[in-house]
Amino acid sequence: MTFQSSLQWASQGWRGPLFAALLALAAGLPGVFAMPPLDRDEARFAQATAQMLETGDLVVIRFQDEPRFKKPVGIHWLQAASVSMVSAVEDREIWAYRLPSLLGAMLAAAACAWGAAAFFGAPAGLMAGAMLGSTLLLSTEAFIAKTDAVLCGSVVLMMAALARIYGAARGGPPVSWRTRLLFWLGLSGALLVKGPVGLMVVTLTSLSLIAWDRRIDWLKGLGLSWGPILLVGLVGPWAWAVTVATDGGFWTTALMSDMAPKLAGSHESHGAPPGYHLLGLSFLAFPMTLLIPAALVLAWVKRREPGVRFALCWLIPTWLVFELAPTKLVHYTLPTYGALAWLAAAALREGVGPFARWAGAGLAAVSGLILAGVCFYLVSEFGGTADVTAAAAAGGLLAAAGLIGGFMLVNQAPKGAVVAAMGLAILGHAALAAGLIPGLAPLWSSARVAKIMESERLLPRQGMAAAPVAVAGYAEPSLVFALGTPTVLEDGAQAAQAIGAFRPAVVDASEEAAFRAELDARGLQVRQVREVRGLNYSNGDRTHLRIYMNAEPRPAPAAGRVIGGRP
Repeated sequence: MTFQSSLQWASQGWRGPLFAALLALAAGLPGVFAMPPLDRDEARFAQATAQMLETGDLVVIRFQDEPRFKKPVGIHWLQAASVSMVSAVEDREIWAYRLPSLLGAMLAAAACAWGAAAFFGAPAGLMAGAMLGSTLLLSTEAFIAKTDAVLCGSVVLMMAALARIYGAARGGPPVSWRTRLLFWLGLSGALLVKGPVGLMVVTLTSLSLIAWDRRIDWLKGLGLSWGPILLVGLVGPWAWAVTVATDGGFWTTALMSDMAPKLAGSHESHGAPPGYHLLGLSFLAFPMTLLIPAALVLAWVKRREPGVRFALCWLIPTWLVFELAPTKLVHYTLPTYGALAWLAAAALREGVGPFARWAGAGLAAVSGLILAGVCFYLVSEFGGTADVTAAAAAGGLLAAAGLIGGFMLVNQAPKGAVVAAMGLAILGHAALAAGLIPGLAPLWSSARVAKIMESERLLPRQGMAAAPVAVAGYAEPSLVFALGTPTVLEDGAQAAQAIGAFRPAVVDASEEAAFRAELDARGLQVRQVREVRGLNYSNGDRTHLRIYMNAEPRPAPAAGRVIGGRP
């Protein structure tokens, strides 16, 4: 069976979206289990979900005692369901919180293949979904327990359904109520996961198409008589409940303290000039980088074709909004990557010209070599001799993805080039996410502290140590997630008071003097269990954490008295 006939067979009917989803699964799965909890967003989301399970409050989102009114509840519901089905909240297994993100990436790849097939044919649809699923950005978001992979899945599903409805009005395959249902489900999911982002994408796309075509009649195919009712039925109950529970505080905080600052200026030191997202595209979209020049050429030449036009109206307005917004993070443009994958797959179907071949090959080769350089930089800065093998594997595979893919593209084997680049990039990403990065001990201070405390039976949930653990000078959410919700973030003096109450303490070097002074004032003696040195990659500060316990044995509890939550 030839490559072309194999691709034809694999792309037909349900097989195209399924194989695209499986490739996204292969790309994201290694990091799900290997990567320790990440600071700061992932750990905050996971901890808030853990508290939702602990308290049974499925409406109000909190991180310890603080309300977390930044994003809607959707991702927390998905994570809570995942943890309830495959783990337990007291186990603090981060992989269980990541499964919704992995499923979101799989949904994005499948929906991308389904939508593209309507315009460019089933084989091109499968290639579009596969390219999206293998991109470095989506396969990384697939193992991070936050909103972005799930948002991408919801948006691509919504846009694929919208595209099929648009295409049906222009002589494309007819659509049924199921396609309309998927559109409204995708939009509802996007609203519940990340508020107005999905609504912005579909609105900008629709307005751009209307302006370009000077036609609005195709919107009748959306099911406007019942779709908005379904959306309100899905989103409205939580929106009403959180409004009542917080007396409107959720909306005030989400809009005025989270969204508005991002639009007005660089929020939380994440500012960057226009062009930031474009500059990072060749790395974040890797290995689809091979076809970016070809996609741009096709976008101009075939702009009057419905599928290309739709992809352009999806990609350009939303991309411009994110480029012009003062606050920028690398994942913001991820909801547009599906459109780029459509254009790349269409270019692959039409044939790649000489200029696009050489430009794509050069771009991919340089991107692969730079990514390999990043691997060796990481091991030189944070690793040891034991990590060199993983760095060589990750860097070598990523470099090979760019170089071999580029060589095959130049030699007029574009489909083989893309398949080879995707395979090598997925293997390289697996070596990076499951081999190299988890082994860089200085980056994982929280995980190392939690492991030491578990081995010493100092975690309160083990039933041997009094709760809560006091942490002084180190306030990263990953440590709160690892040690448990009651963990208190205090200063050195309060950590010494915790020692007096026979509670464990974790003290950073910055609070050591105050800790020792209070111990002396109270006449307390401590035993240093272990120390952990590392780097807080969230702010670039060096960390030196010492784990302490009272040198005296803990007194037995009096009859009827409870210490540390256990009699």
